[in-house]
Amino acid sequence: MIRAENLSRRYGKHLALDAVNFSIRRGEILGFLGPNGAGKSTAMNIITGYLSATEGDVWVNGLNVLDHPREVKKCIGYLPEKPPLYQDMTVLEYLGFAAEIKGIKKKAFATERERILELVKIGDVSNRRIGNLSKGYQQRVGLAQALIGSPPLLILDEPTAGLDPKQILEIRKLIKSLGREHTIILSSHILPEVSAVCGRVLIMNQGSIVASDSPENLSRRLMGTGRIMLRLSGEKARALSVLEKLEGLNSLSCTGSSEEGSIDLLLEAGQETDIREKIFFACAENRLPILMMRPMDMSLEDIFLHLTTDEKLKESD
Repeated sequence: MIRAENLSRRYGKHLALDAVNFSIRRGEILGFLGPNGAGKSTAMNIITGYLSATEGDVWVNGLNVLDHPREVKKCIGYLPEKPPLYQDMTVLEYLGFAAEIKGIKKKAFATERERILELVKIGDVSNRRIGNLSKGYQQRVGLAQALIGSPPLLILDEPTAGLDPKQILEIRKLIKSLGREHTIILSSHILPEVSAVCGRVLIMNQGSIVASDSPENLSRRLMGTGRIMLRLSGEKARALSVLEKLEGLNSLSCTGSSEEGSIDLLLEAGQETDIREKIFFACAENRLPILMMRPMDMSLEDIFLHLTTDEKLKESD
C-alpha cells in the first residue's frame, strides 16, 4: 500500500528524515511511534503530499506522491491530532462541506453519508452544532470526514487525545473494525492503545527507523530469551525435578508462592525456543496442575524506551 525509498527531509541544516526505507502492507494496522522530533510527523506529511521530500520517493497505492498528487490524495483519509472542525457548522453541514472539497457529488454523498454516520455512531447528533459536542463526539466527526470517499488508506494522528477511558475504548474498537476495509497508520503516544490495535509497530528516533516488527517479536529479540511465568499446584521439590529436565530450558527458578499449595516459577528458554507445549505435557504426565502460565514479554513502553534512549536495534523494512 505504501512504499518509501531513501526518504530524506532537511529543514536548513537539520536533517529530520535520514534516508529511511519502509513499506506498509495493504490491510495492515501499523503503529507509527517515536519521541517528539523523531521525524514521524514529517514522514506522515510527506505521505499525504503536504510536504515534499528533499530526497527519495513515496508510492501510495502504486502511485508516486509527487507525480500523481491529486490521485494520491483521493486514496488517503487523514485525521490530524486536532481535527479541522468548523465549530459553527452542524455535523451534516460540515460533512457535506468536506465532501464538496473532496470533489464528491451531492447525490453520491447522500448515500455514503448514512453509512458513515452509522459507522462512527454520530447519527444522533448529526443536526447539532459541532461546537456544542463533547470532545469524544468531535473526534468521531473528524474521523467521519476522513472516511468520506472510502479511501483505502487512513492516517490517524493521536485519535484518542483528550478522551476519557470509555471514549478511548470506543474509538479503539472503531479503529479495529475499520482495519477490515482500510490500511491504517496510527500515530499515538498512548502505547497500550497501540499494542491493543496494531499488528506491527514502526519506531523512529532521530530521523531514522530503529525497529519495524510486531511488539511480541521485538520483545523476544530485545530480551534474548523466552521467559515464562508458571504457577503449579504441588510441592516445590517435585515441580523442580520435573521441569529441570525439559529440553531447551536455560534456567529455572522459584519466585515464591502466591496461593496456598502452589508454587510460582520463572523459566527461561532460548530466543527461538517455545517450550510451552513441553511444559504442558510434562506437568500433565506428572499430575502437576497448571494454575497459570504466561509469557514475560517486554511491554511496548519498555521496547520504546529501550530503542529511543539506547539505540541498539536499527533496521529498515
